[in-house]
Amino acid sequence: MAQPRQDITRVTLAVLFIGGLLVSSIWIMLPFLAAIIWALTLVIATWPLMLWVQRHTGNRRGIAVLVMTITLLLVLIVPFWLAIGMIIDNMDNITDFLRTGLTFRLPQPPSWLGDVPLIGPRMHEIWVRLASIGMNELAPRLRPYAGALAQWFATAAGSLGGIFIQFLLTTAIAAIMYSRGEQGAAMAIRFGRRLSGDRGEMAVRLAGKAIRGVALGVVVTAVAQTALSGVGLLVVGIPFAGFLTAVIFVLCLMQIGPGLVLVPTVIWMYYIGDTLWATVLLLFTIVAGTMDGFLRPILIRKGADLPLLLIFAGVIGGLISFGILGIFVGPTLLAVAYTLLDAWMEESDKDEQTEPQAGLPHH
Repeated sequence: MAQPRQDITRVTLAVLFIGGLLVSSIWIMLPFLAAIIWALTLVIATWPLMLWVQRHTGNRRGIAVLVMTITLLLVLIVPFWLAIGMIIDNMDNITDFLRTGLTFRLPQPPSWLGDVPLIGPRMHEIWVRLASIGMNELAPRLRPYAGALAQWFATAAGSLGGIFIQFLLTTAIAAIMYSRGEQGAAMAIRFGRRLSGDRGEMAVRLAGKAIRGVALGVVVTAVAQTALSGVGLLVVGIPFAGFLTAVIFVLCLMQIGPGLVLVPTVIWMYYIGDTLWATVLLLFTIVAGTMDGFLRPILIRKGADLPLLLIFAGVIGGLISFGILGIFVGPTLLAVAYTLLDAWMEESDKDEQTEPQAGLPHH
């Protein structure tokens, strides 16, 4: 029987039409893509909290969505609004602070530092090296750039205005996703199953777990470190504590930690002779800088049972490749790829184990 003849022209045109439709749709949605990804990440990470709010409000979804939307506005919008106002209002003070910092000269280490158990000799050696850098020789060359750096802060404040609008859009999209979360999840699972059967569904579910695990492990840890660091800065009375706390939060999200801000602050306080409060801030620095070592693994394991090295590689690599969104995109992609590869190898191992048994004679 003759096989039916394929219409190559029709197939080619159909593929081109579908491809063009997809590209056009992505092109139209491109301005909203970042807000959609952020909203999706927030909704997946906070979905259990939204269900908890719904249960405690008489199972009324509308009230729960309203509460979560207001919470997102308070968490996302208010800090950035305060940051913009603080930078603009303190522009002259920031410029003077930068110029004063360029005249800083680290003194010789205190005599008791070398007697501290375990870390004392090493800290004394590092202090001596820093004191020998010769900041006074470098300061005259760097001082003219203080004004330019302050101007950069003003430009950053303008860019924060764009982020403010982006967060408003993210919050609006998140509210829509909260109201129809079950339908969206069911559609994503149907798409995964239609694409690749059980493996596709598994990949969709794993992506959600990976996002929640990273949100718990990275963001919650960053919030905890930032909160403790901010309390320490406020307790000891450091100028621009709010601004430094915002910088610490960004550094913690980037997996750098709060030490880049807190350690120079502690050294500066020892330099000006405020030994008591410098020691208090040093204790805050040690706790805030080390708490991620035990807090982050516990939280990540609650979201997704994945190798921690995989999560860290995804966070850092995603941040370098995709910017701040890569904190969530990177681990999600690596987690899905890792799980699918592991399932494929496990399936191959099972096939190898069943083949010899199939050839055994039956008695």
